[in-house]
Amino acid sequence: MKKLLSLLFLIPATGAFAQKLDTLTIEKIMRDPKWIGVSPSNIRWSNDSKKIYFKWDDDASGDTRLYSVIPGDNRVQKVSIAEQRELASGNGEWNKKHNQKVFSKNGDLFLYDVRSNKTVRLTNTVGQEDSPVFSGDETKIIYKEDNNLFSLNLNGGGLVQLTNFVRAASDKKSKDKPNEQEQWLKKQQLELFDIIKKEAKDDKKDSTETALLKPDKLKEIAFGDKRLGAVQISPDSRFITYRLTKRADGVQNAIVPNYVTASGFTEDIPNRSKVGRPSSTSETFIYDKRREAVYPVITSDIPGIKDLPDYLKDYPEELKARQKEDADRRVNIDGVLWNQSGSNAVVIISAQDNKDCWIMRLDPVSGRLSLLDRQRDEAWIGGPGIDDPGNAGFIDDNHFYYQSEASGYSHIYVVDVTNGAKKQLTSGKWEVQTLQLSQDKKTFYFTANIDHPGITHFYSIPVSGGTPVKITGIKGGNEVTLSPDEKWLAIRYSYSNRPWELYIQANKPGAKAVKITNSVSAEYLSYPWRDPEIISFKNRYGTDVYARLYQPKKANPAKPAVVFVHGAGYLQNVTYSWSYYFREYMFNNMLADNGYTVLDIDYTASSGYGRDFRTGIYRHMGGKDLTDQVDGVKLLVEKYGVNPKHVGLYGGSYGGFITLMGMFTEPDIFAAGGAIRSVTDWAHYNHEYTSNILNEPFTDEQAYRKSSPIYFANGLKGNLLVLHGMIDQNVNYQDIIRLIQKLIELHKENWELASYPVEDHGFEQPSSWADEYKRIYKLFEGTLKK
Repeated sequence: MKKLLSLLFLIPATGAFAQKLDTLTIEKIMRDPKWIGVSPSNIRWSNDSKKIYFKWDDDASGDTRLYSVIPGDNRVQKVSIAEQRELASGNGEWNKKHNQKVFSKNGDLFLYDVRSNKTVRLTNTVGQEDSPVFSGDETKIIYKEDNNLFSLNLNGGGLVQLTNFVRAASDKKSKDKPNEQEQWLKKQQLELFDIIKKEAKDDKKDSTETALLKPDKLKEIAFGDKRLGAVQISPDSRFITYRLTKRADGVQNAIVPNYVTASGFTEDIPNRSKVGRPSSTSETFIYDKRREAVYPVITSDIPGIKDLPDYLKDYPEELKARQKEDADRRVNIDGVLWNQSGSNAVVIISAQDNKDCWIMRLDPVSGRLSLLDRQRDEAWIGGPGIDDPGNAGFIDDNHFYYQSEASGYSHIYVVDVTNGAKKQLTSGKWEVQTLQLSQDKKTFYFTANIDHPGITHFYSIPVSGGTPVKITGIKGGNEVTLSPDEKWLAIRYSYSNRPWELYIQANKPGAKAVKITNSVSAEYLSYPWRDPEIISFKNRYGTDVYARLYQPKKANPAKPAVVFVHGAGYLQNVTYSWSYYFREYMFNNMLADNGYTVLDIDYTASSGYGRDFRTGIYRHMGGKDLTDQVDGVKLLVEKYGVNPKHVGLYGGSYGGFITLMGMFTEPDIFAAGGAIRSVTDWAHYNHEYTSNILNEPFTDEQAYRKSSPIYFANGLKGNLLVLHGMIDQNVNYQDIIRLIQKLIELHKENWELASYPVEDHGFEQPSSWADEYKRIYKLFEGTLKK
């Protein structure tokens, strides 16, 4: 009886008699992912720390609902509509004692009190009030409406508008100004007639008295045709900072034609710009309410503001012209971070060329800046928590924390803003991936991969430094949401062959994590999914490269192998947690079932391995990231008995790009390739991602020529299959069409194109997923087993 109850517990209610998954097929794998089960998501705590709320589809019915669970009780309950209506928003700002929280919900403001466990509505208007915070003395709530700041007194003192931002300043002096004739006549009348003199004198007296009786008018701050943003106020309410952004002229966006439409006509989808487009410029200003003065934050004195990137040495004429111009680089200021008293302010500044990040103390009286820390990277600034105001702040009035890759890995640093003294709190060949400061500001909590690059745990460390203390204990991926009272952890946990589930654990090292949800279907559990072996090998440059290895129980006589290339470039897939590429994980299992050895590599540029690994593709995508795949194939041949003539590769997006580069530039290594939604020419991708790695096409043409597959298409020897969604708004369908035209002009015949009319970059239709992977499997079966 106990065995029967256990089995029923694992089976979703709507699929109680789901079929057993004996043999993997494309059709079975590529169904709507709900067949696997739907994992909990959007996990957050109630403000009183008594409940965890999360989205879940417990029976894979397709209806995702809100659930809750109470720590210690651990019974999952559906949240009623009535409770959802009264539920406090997850955003908001706590006061210093952490017993009150102000938040916005549906455009109105609310105040939650922990002691009474009650929420009071502060506003009920048709306007949109948002971004509420407590004033420095916590007697008022400061909030934004239409980018203007308002102050609401909590003690019944009323509502005060603090800023008066206007598109254009009113100028009464210029309105109805009399012409020369009218001025002369008026002067003459005043000269000739006593009655006019008396009336003028009385009018002047009346207007003076009226002016004295009128309240002071709030100063107008005009922003013209620029975009207003980042409006903030200092804790003492004296200084208001804001940013004005001027949109760049001449930006041309791509258009994506949509062929399958309800109207029956082709419809254009407005799309993104391409790399190298003109960039917006911004300035940050300060409004000193005491002096009624408006002035800019001065950026011309930033250390290294004129420094040019090293790559320009490859272009002597351009370097000479830039040196002669001697211009300041454009920068962006990401808001102002104040200490609690308002005595110190810090700004994080990014160069638009992304070669520099400065952390600087701001003198709000003068607008001048003084350096606290500078991160310079001749590739590009990046890494977890870097250049992110959400991962920085004050510990006390004088000490500011932030993350930096100065050691080669993202770690926690603290700087004294009064004297510039810095201290590194964490160190080692691992990364701090998330960071938060405790309520009492004595402890940092962070997620890191200390034990192994592919294992994440939750840690604590005193703000003064010391040895990190590991709090979670289950091997795999641990995504932690800390309760407001910091007594509990809500853990979203997964393993290589098991999707994400919700666990609850006391916030104590060694405490047991209790599993709350059982999301995985009986059909999924009926198949013995591989726990892929995680291996590492040295690439040709002596760097450790990690990979997932799927070995067949019985290899096909042809000894074939397939290399899977993950997308996104900067992404980590070789972990002990459930993969974002879960469909490919299942496909790799199927390949192994059919005699293939499969290798899934975290190649150079993948996340989780530090700065040098992250930037190893600078100015040459398809360089080290591709040779890592080739070195992986060498390992398969030498250690695992793979036939070197029977190796294929596949991947999507960045993985599709690497597949093309492999097929074009390493044709003797890869006999077949399936390239999905591939970038074929980086000059046609977006600005934000591409300019970091390759600079701009017109300033660093060498980098684009080395990195774009379209320039190497003549090297194709093996069998190539390209697959692309026709309404792809990330890597446009135009990308693959340009490559196809190039292959036609090169008289290449060993390629095929599969187009998917209704698919964007991330495919959604199960029929499309099934079709593309049937084609890829057919390609491998027909070429790698001969």
